[in-house]
Amino acid sequence: MKVVVIGGTGLVGKQVVSRLHQAGHEVVAASPATGVNAVTGEGLERALAGAEVVVDVANSPSFEDAAALDFFTRAGANLLGAERRAGVRHHVALSVVGTERLQSSGYFRAKLAQEALIERSPVPYTLVRATQFHEFVKSIADFSTRDHVAHLTSAAMQPIASADVARALVDLVTESPTRKMVEVAGPERAPLAEFVATWLGHMDDPRTISVEPGAPYFGILVDDHSLTPGPQARLMPTRFEEWLAAARPRS
Repeated sequence: MKVVVIGGTGLVGKQVVSRLHQAGHEVVAASPATGVNAVTGEGLERALAGAEVVVDVANSPSFEDAAALDFFTRAGANLLGAERRAGVRHHVALSVVGTERLQSSGYFRAKLAQEALIERSPVPYTLVRATQFHEFVKSIADFSTRDHVAHLTSAAMQPIASADVARALVDLVTESPTRKMVEVAGPERAPLAEFVATWLGHMDDPRTISVEPGAPYFGILVDDHSLTPGPQARLMPTRFEEWLAAARPRS
């Protein structure tokens, strides 16, 4: 089966491409680096010729409100139009758990607009919302740090390893389109500050933590429901400390 992975050279995309290759599929890793640009439409028709499934894991290079909206709406419209013309049978798209609850952010308003394009398209789809990745706990710490103190919300999160996101996406490639949203998450739910504290300790990072209920998450006010999945989520196996040990083994 031919599968095109939009964003196939990025963090998740590379892992999706590798897993699909291992499963014996014909795979196209599509990104501007390989001559395929969904925003401009360049290379889409050629890449999608004969494809049965498209997996879209591309992300906006900018989190600025207008830039993110332009990226997701233009890329989404071009991609879905090209899929319709090519006869693609299943569009699998990666989004974010809690998107509809994070609408004070222009980035998440853009993600919701992307989801709406997918839902209105005649191309059968499965929309996959994942929780925050283990790989971005460092970014959470860095964004929240002032004067060597990380000011962090007490709200819960349930992060997932990017490898587990890739595994879930590849599993869905061979399933029938759901025309619904599927949530995937890691196995552990805990206050966001606990995950950051674990990361800091493992990395021997001397920063301290101040837990503040009103502290923003990338500028967004969140609560225990904002970043966590519903009861029907597919829980993937990799625990945070297990991922940490593999990412940076202790000496």
